[in-house]
Amino acid sequence: MSNSHHTRLDGLDLARSLAMFGMLIMNFIVVTGAQGNGHFLLVSMTNLVEGRAAATFVTLAGIGISLMTKKARVTSDLRLRKNSKISLVKRSLFLYIVGMLLYTLGWDGDILHYYGVYMAFTVLILFSSPKIIITISIVLAGIAQFYQIFFDYMNGWHPNHPFLAYLDFWTISGFLRNLFLNGYHPVFPWICFLMIGLLIGRLNLRDNKTRNTILLFSTILFVISELLSRLLISFTTDTLLDATSATFLFATGPLPPNLFYLLSNTATALVIIVLALYVAEIYAGNWFIRSLIFTGQLTLTHYVSHVVIGIGLLLTFDKVVLFNGFESQPLSFTVLYACGFFAASILFSTYWRLQFSRGPIETVMRKWT
Repeated sequence: MSNSHHTRLDGLDLARSLAMFGMLIMNFIVVTGAQGNGHFLLVSMTNLVEGRAAATFVTLAGIGISLMTKKARVTSDLRLRKNSKISLVKRSLFLYIVGMLLYTLGWDGDILHYYGVYMAFTVLILFSSPKIIITISIVLAGIAQFYQIFFDYMNGWHPNHPFLAYLDFWTISGFLRNLFLNGYHPVFPWICFLMIGLLIGRLNLRDNKTRNTILLFSTILFVISELLSRLLISFTTDTLLDATSATFLFATGPLPPNLFYLLSNTATALVIIVLALYVAEIYAGNWFIRSLIFTGQLTLTHYVSHVVIGIGLLLTFDKVVLFNGFESQPLSFTVLYACGFFAASILFSTYWRLQFSRGPIETVMRKWT
């Protein structure tokens, strides 16, 4: 086994790969309008993935940042800390610019420009104590919940195409509202996933006892949050609220990202990450797992390519042969398309990583920072 395998946690790359696959499925579903248009089991599977893949992706980002800046944090070297912050600011700017370019191309579901803002904010708390980071997370989650309850969460969204078209995105007020409060991945509360990742990244993730503790508590949190969500929806629908309001407040879906969404999806993300760490170690020599790890190392490249190539092909097919106007497409086709695109991504990643140490866009970002 090479030294890189001793220094790098391959399981994190495996988890990134799985999160990327989930994001492919959900983003292609949005583009084709296939949500719910298929067999019950397929609908249930995609509903389970919705929001969880992206949350895992952001949590992994927090872990990555924590590992990347570990030396500066542990040694308290002021020069190292300053350089870490500068590098992080450069990365955040790079991701923000790439995300805005994708948005300009027509990809309204972009996460990278949000991701860049999360990362920039992280500079302020990078070396803070766990107590401070947890307190800030709670405050930001509270602000998000307050806005969802007391303000019009649909403000800015097209009344006939909710969560598909944001009417005043290119105005100052609309842009800031979308970015911080009610976009696809608003800073309040999505940055909480990153901050949880920051804390998890400070733990010894090579230690099985630590992993098992995370796995146990995350599983318990998932079960409790999901059960409580269903009980509250059932109870309040019968007594206090209509079904829409109860779902809005207590469901664990991503829109809106309420408290129950945060709890359930944090738990899911951590379970996936810990299991991926184990799988990557147990099957370290397996060619397929190795290919998935390579794919996870190129997630930024694949994210951009799934918009430019993946969604680009879908829009081209829409005009040529496969689709029929604005009618929603079969869920089975969309999932198969996502599987095909992911398979192509795996093949490309494996070939590329045998030639180069980093992906194409990852290399550009590395040079930038």
